[in-house]
Amino acid sequence: MRRCRHEPKRYLAAVFCLFIQTTSVLAGAIPEQSSRPGEPELPDPLNLLPNLIRPIKEELPAVSTFGQYLLDTFLNIFSGEQYTVTQNASSPLIRWTNLKLVRANFWYGPPVAGGPAYPEGALGTAKVVHDFVDIQLELRPQVENAVRDLSKAVGDYTKGKFNDLQTLDDYMSLYDDEWLLANPSGLDPGVATNYTQDLFFSMQRLSNSPYQIRRLNPAAEPDSLQFAVDDETVRTITGTNLTLPDLHQEGRLFYADYRDQGKFPQTEGRYAAACDAYFYIHPQSGDFLPLAIRTNAGANLIYTPLDSPGDWLLAKMMYGVNDFWFGQWNHLAATHEVVQIIWMAAIRTFSLEHPIHAILHRLMFQVFSIQVLAKFVLFPPFGAVDQVFAFSGQAAKEYTTTMYKNSAGHFQANYFLRDLRTRGLIESIGPSFKSFPFFEDASAIHDSIHQFMTSFVQSFYSSDADILADTEIQDWVTECHGPANVFDFPEKIDSVDTLIEVLSQLTHLVSTAHHTTNTNELMQISSVLPYSPPAFYKPLPVSKSSTTNPVEYLPPFKKTLEQTVVAALFARPLLIGTNRTIVHMFDDDSMLERMNAQTREANNVFMEQMRNFSSQVQERTFDAQGLSQGMPFVWKALDPNVIPYSIST
Repeated sequence: MRRCRHEPKRYLAAVFCLFIQTTSVLAGAIPEQSSRPGEPELPDPLNLLPNLIRPIKEELPAVSTFGQYLLDTFLNIFSGEQYTVTQNASSPLIRWTNLKLVRANFWYGPPVAGGPAYPEGALGTAKVVHDFVDIQLELRPQVENAVRDLSKAVGDYTKGKFNDLQTLDDYMSLYDDEWLLANPSGLDPGVATNYTQDLFFSMQRLSNSPYQIRRLNPAAEPDSLQFAVDDETVRTITGTNLTLPDLHQEGRLFYADYRDQGKFPQTEGRYAAACDAYFYIHPQSGDFLPLAIRTNAGANLIYTPLDSPGDWLLAKMMYGVNDFWFGQWNHLAATHEVVQIIWMAAIRTFSLEHPIHAILHRLMFQVFSIQVLAKFVLFPPFGAVDQVFAFSGQAAKEYTTTMYKNSAGHFQANYFLRDLRTRGLIESIGPSFKSFPFFEDASAIHDSIHQFMTSFVQSFYSSDADILADTEIQDWVTECHGPANVFDFPEKIDSVDTLIEVLSQLTHLVSTAHHTTNTNELMQISSVLPYSPPAFYKPLPVSKSSTTNPVEYLPPFKKTLEQTVVAALFARPLLIGTNRTIVHMFDDDSMLERMNAQTREANNVFMEQMRNFSSQVQERTFDAQGLSQGMPFVWKALDPNVIPYSIST
């Protein structure tokens, strides 16, 4: 196992100087005429990245001496011999006094990038800067590698390697011996060869993008059919006598809805639909397949697999633009922002001596850094979102905040298994999926997390009465329902089982829930061209055609670089095999030596389980039918020895 060693901490601007390097590479090497013919010249946001440095320097508060003292004394470093629950505290008055001092200096400030409150106060400020410096040091080598990869790609472009992106194969060549420092694993096997297959498209909804799809329940009024597809078309597609209502009644019909994206103004020169779509379980093969895509834009065309190959591929790409947008901002709302506010409430209610504080402190590594990056890198004018997506950074901020408040930020409703049941993806009417890779892989990790948390909680609390007697746990609940305003947090934590579920869900959010759609996934499958553009560069068609060429709608070369650079910033390949992976989620010597023997043994069991599961994931390949987990690509996103144990990307 390799260890990640942090260099001495320097202040904030260093990593952003590397963005300027990116700017110079782009500005100096790519011809100005890099747009499609007739496309208006857009401002190059990367040329404006130096402007991002100034507000970071000016607006990120300085850390006071008192704030740093509070951080070191009451949040970061526990020097006692053993963690103790509240009722077993050796010095209750000192513990209460220290916690009162924390509360007086760690405040709920206004959101900095939408969503929930953000830390303020002397301690809050110190913690924000601490987290940001940590992520800066971790991010720096990845940015340096991305800049080297970018320089190589530009050099290859000037030598004519990519053929001016005239064909779909030319777009796929963007990853041929490219970006291997920022993404040494390359594309997922099968991506480059099978991305046009319908099974590839549909099985992404059950693997790397599983958070929108839901089964339409014929017994539930909200699950009525959303648009019509004529009987003959459905019969021809399925090769059966079944119609759309038949698929619905049999529980075979699934739905995804991105119509809410239609309200956002589109960036000049870029275009997007607002798709909704049907998927179904085939009555004979059992395969999960796409049935129809409605654009809800322009002429509001409905596409099916019976359309010309160019039209149908374009329709899947239109859906992909919407899915890409949803995936990024849903993950921000559903993972980062949820754990951020619950961790803030925990900081204000748990003593540094409490074992739950220790576990959460481990899991919440760098949590407060993300909103700073969102504010200054993703969402501002000419920031990363403005560079590559069809909608603006301001739209992304609004979309994220709306999802956080309306659905994604609801804690209990999004419990791992409860969410899947609610959407009819497991234990539902109708046939089960022949293969559900996200559920299979996430379950393997979630089960081990739950097992660890069961041992951990039961080792400190022998009964439900012990939970009720722990005033810090009860204050946490009160805080979440009070000033923290956490949506759908349990009304009571009055049992061992409830506490296990809460801690298991928080751990799920910082690990499996997050890394399914972000981190290394972006460069390996989720942000790969030509099938996953974040925007189109030609107006959507108003009619179908047998000669449709999807290439005409895809980004020009400069925009492909910007898309890939942004994806590279969120990848963490340098953490593979280190003590920063899920294998080592609870494996902190300083923490474990202050835990009890049961928790230390639970960590040993967890690590062994994760190593075994990692070996299983690494051995995956294609079977005799050219499939892996029922998919025409090999998906290894949730390898516990690859992805981080924290949510800091």
